[in-house]
Parts: sequence; C-alpha cells; structure tokens
Amino acid sequence: MGCRLCAASSWLGAQFPAPLRGAPSLPRLIRMDLADGLIDHPYDVYRRLRDTAPVHRIAGPDGTPAWLVTRYDDVRAALADPRLSLDKRHATAGTYKGFSLPPALDANLLNMDPPDHTRVRRLVGRAFTTRRIEQLRTPVRRTADQLLDALGPHGTADLVAAYAAPLPITVICDLLGIPDQHRLDFRVWTDTLVAPDPAARPEAAKEAVVAMLGYFTQLLADKRREPADDLLSDLIAVRDEGDRLSEDELMSLAFLILFAGYENTVQLIGNAVLALLQHPEQLADLRKDMSQLPGAVQEFLRYEGPALLAIRRFPVEDVTIGGVTVPAGETVWVSPSAADRDPARFPDPDRLDLGRDASGHLALGHGIHYCLGAPLARAETEIALAALLERFPELALGEGELRWRPSLRARGLVALPVTY
Repeated sequence: MGCRLCAASSWLGAQFPAPLRGAPSLPRLIRMDLADGLIDHPYDVYRRLRDTAPVHRIAGPDGTPAWLVTRYDDVRAALADPRLSLDKRHATAGTYKGFSLPPALDANLLNMDPPDHTRVRRLVGRAFTTRRIEQLRTPVRRTADQLLDALGPHGTADLVAAYAAPLPITVICDLLGIPDQHRLDFRVWTDTLVAPDPAARPEAAKEAVVAMLGYFTQLLADKRREPADDLLSDLIAVRDEGDRLSEDELMSLAFLILFAGYENTVQLIGNAVLALLQHPEQLADLRKDMSQLPGAVQEFLRYEGPALLAIRRFPVEDVTIGGVTVPAGETVWVSPSAADRDPARFPDPDRLDLGRDASGHLALGHGIHYCLGAPLARAETEIALAALLERFPELALGEGELRWRPSLRARGLVALPVTY
C-alpha cells in the first residue's frame, strides 16, 4: 500500500504543482485518469485541486474537456445557478460525450430545467413526503432484519452483497411495485451502468439499457391492466388522466427512481459502515447513544458521500465561477465530495466526527435539483445501521483488500468484507 500512496503522491505533485507565489492562477488542461489515484485516494486529488485554483480545466479518461469546480462556496452556488443547465441541448456540439440513453429513458429530471423540471418533480414529489417516508420505516426495518437473519449469528460476509445492496433494491422495488423475481436483474443492470467492469464486453452497458427499457415497457403495460397500491401505478394514473406527463417522462421517471434510489443508498450504507469500522472510538460512542444516528448519517454523507461528481451542467451564457469565465455550452462538473472536505466550510474536514454539525453538506445536492429521494436515503441508512449494530456487537473488518468502484462519479465499495 505504501508504494501506491507514494505513486499517488508523485502523480499529484506532477499534475498540480504549487502555484508560483504572486503569479496568477490560469486554467490549464489536467487529465483526470482513473489509474492515477482517483479511485483509492480521491480526496488527496481534490485537496490539491482546491489548494491550487478554484476552477480547473480538465480532461476525463475519454479525453473530453470540461471545467471542474471543487471549493464549497463555488460548488454550492453552481448547484443553484439557473444559468447552469442540465439540458444537454445547451451543450456546444462536439464538447460533451455522455452515456447515450434512448428517449424513453432520457426524459428524466437529470436532463431537465424549469418549467418541465418543476412540473415533473411536482408530480413525483408526492411519493416522497415526510409522511410516506415515515410509513416506510417499519417495512424497511423488517427487510433489514430478514437480511441479517440470513447471515446467521456469527461468521464472515461481504456486507455489500449480503446487506447494503439488497436492502435498497428491495425498498425501491417495493415502492415502484416491481415483482420479487425481477429484482436481481435490476441490481445487475444498475451495477453495469454505475461502474462497468473494465473487463466487461464493450456492449454490456448498452445491453443493460435495452433490457431495462424492455422490462419497463412490459411492466407499465401490466400495471395499466392491473393497477396496484404502488408508485408506478400512481404515476400511470397521473399520466393517463392527462396531467401533462408524457409517456417518455413516465418511463424515464421509473428508470430514474429505481436507478438513483438504489445507487446512492447502497453506496451510502457501505461507506458509513466502513467509516465506523475504521474509527472504533466513534463506533463505540454511537453504540452507547443510538439517538445520534440522524446526525451521524449527515456526517457520513459529508465525510464519504456517494457522489464524487454531481450531474454535469452546461452554461446557457458565459458564466464566471471562482473568478474563472466558463464559456456558454461547455461542460461543467462540480464535486460535492471536494466541497464537503473544504476546510473553509468544515474545520478539520478529513476527520470523521459524528458530533459535528454537518448540516449544509452538498452530498445530495442543493437548490431545485436537490435529491428527491434524500429523506428516504437517510432513513434507510439510519435503519440499516441501527439494525446492524444492534445485531452484531462484535462487527469488525474482515480480511481482504478494500476495492472501490472504478468511477470518476460514484464513490462506493465493490465489496466490504466483515466478521461478526
């Protein structure tokens, strides 16, 4: 591990040399390569970026140029700036290479600006009210207990595969009304899209999209014939009653709720458990007073949130961010994880502190695009941690290397070996 740390440190020094004292900091193209520390040590990379300049001109692994924003105040302002559009039609031709989805899955909230965003979010927002989230707590705890029952009283396990992943996929499939027998398929498809295996066939992601589109098409037809007490049936009713929700928007909403509801929560649960096991004194304090859990989850989001980068944005006009002018139509990435480790906002930011007031973190966004499912993700994580810590008082890290998903955007474990 020491050699890897040295390699990462050398790369950081080469990519982000300290600015000359008194010299202006000019944006220059920096290659963001997954092989160079960004998987295992992203916060080291982002710390050097923050210290060097407020905004950097970068190139992703595929060579696509973009602008990267890492300081808290700039990230927070950018997330709420209406001049930074999520609509890909504002991208300058030839400057953005995103994953291509068919229209039936692409008409989702992550590609919309007002007024369409306002309209669609209002229609789906009724599913994520405080009252509905509270009603879900009992079934979520029941599912958590069932998964822990399956582990037995003691042994070893991969906590991602056995607990952190199946819990949110079960919850979100229950919410949408997806039958039990198809849930493993959705987990495989989603994992393929979130962090594709470098060794996988090039067409694997496209095949996953085609499979999801085909399944949702059939599921919507089934729900129309036989409505049930679930969110998907409710959304179909809204669409069919003519409340200005198109068929593509309906399909895309189902896709986004499933995709985001699973991805963010599985990563948050896994990251939170790892943080606790790596900080035994904090774990001991939490065990003594489980009423700290809501605040602890906020700190887990700040300290090791599920998103290294928020969804890309495109200026509709030239925009100045951190003193740097970004031309209209170019791609802007903002990093919530870098912002939440900014010492200008959170003192001693690289230290996990469950007693910290972590409110104001940006892990789940800010402004009109704040994560719609944030209350559900926090509630699921609170329940998952409470059930796990109550069941296994001797929970500890197991043997085996910790591996992070090979992604510039998502921060989550491939596996979490534990003993209990």
